[in-house]
Amino acid sequence: MKELLRPLHAWVEQKKTMVLARVIQTWGSSPRPVGSSMLISGDMEMAGSVSGGCVEGAVLKEAKSIMGGTKGKQLHYGVSDDDAWAVGLSCGGKIQVYLQPWFAGGSSPQEEVTGKLLELLSENKTCALVTALIDDGNQNTLITTDGTKYGAELPDEVLQKSLEAIEKHTHSTVTVDNAHYFIHVFPRRSQMIIIGAAHITADLVQLAHQFDFETIVIDPRGTFAKNTTFAVRPDQVFEKYPSEVLNDFELDSNTYAVILSHDPKIDDDALQILLRKKVAYIGALGSKKNHEKRSNRLLAKGFTNEDIARIDAPIGLDINAIGAKEIAFSIMGAVIKAKNAYL
Repeated sequence: MKELLRPLHAWVEQKKTMVLARVIQTWGSSPRPVGSSMLISGDMEMAGSVSGGCVEGAVLKEAKSIMGGTKGKQLHYGVSDDDAWAVGLSCGGKIQVYLQPWFAGGSSPQEEVTGKLLELLSENKTCALVTALIDDGNQNTLITTDGTKYGAELPDEVLQKSLEAIEKHTHSTVTVDNAHYFIHVFPRRSQMIIIGAAHITADLVQLAHQFDFETIVIDPRGTFAKNTTFAVRPDQVFEKYPSEVLNDFELDSNTYAVILSHDPKIDDDALQILLRKKVAYIGALGSKKNHEKRSNRLLAKGFTNEDIARIDAPIGLDINAIGAKEIAFSIMGAVIKAKNAYL
């Protein structure tokens, strides 16, 4: 739903009536994953997609029937193989869509949810939108990482499961006391921390920006930090040792760390912090022989073999990469593989 942030902002400012459609469950090889979203305005403008084109027409028709009202609706669709091929997909499947009026302004609890959701998404903060899956209802609760709630009340068990989903970055449907809830997680923008402004770094930063990663480059060596030419500038560059910078960042399951400096003083300085955090990915450049030496140094610092096994080394997917661009490509592939493990 983050991709809908711009039209959502615009339609809220224009106080348009709108309907939000979201994929809440799938079976088989569905065209779009759980969490896929579409907005429909009262003027029948559409943004986003729930099936890549297979059922959008039917969803649009249903949206008209609840536009301007207060009641949501559950929809079930079977997407045939023929329909899937018609929109460039390779297979069909089944999807469940929850359709609900969405609110553009005012002071009701549900309108408060809209405002807070826009605020958190704009500030790149993680949150979860919990919706009670009730035909003829429309109850939503927004939950932040610290458990703060906005909107409708929730059973404690649903709140706890929502916080677990936030930590894992996974959408889910849960049932408590015969009531069903959809937990839709909006993780903050993924951050890639790159240790070392090497020649590979510039190509990797460019790729990372294409996949909407925030990029942070850290290198205490002024010659590298200042003189590396970037076709796309990193979001932040620090001419400091990793230990002087890393503790200022939220190092969690939305963090992907890439170690490229080739200098043990710098690489080990970063790894001794990163290995103590629950980051999603740690990869380190270097041969198997160099990684063995690195591992021995970390063992001497008190890390276990299990800790060290978290390091992807030699870094990246094995594509027989040659040259900086291909190595950067293989690293990006490994990062995306780790990222999509949550889906």
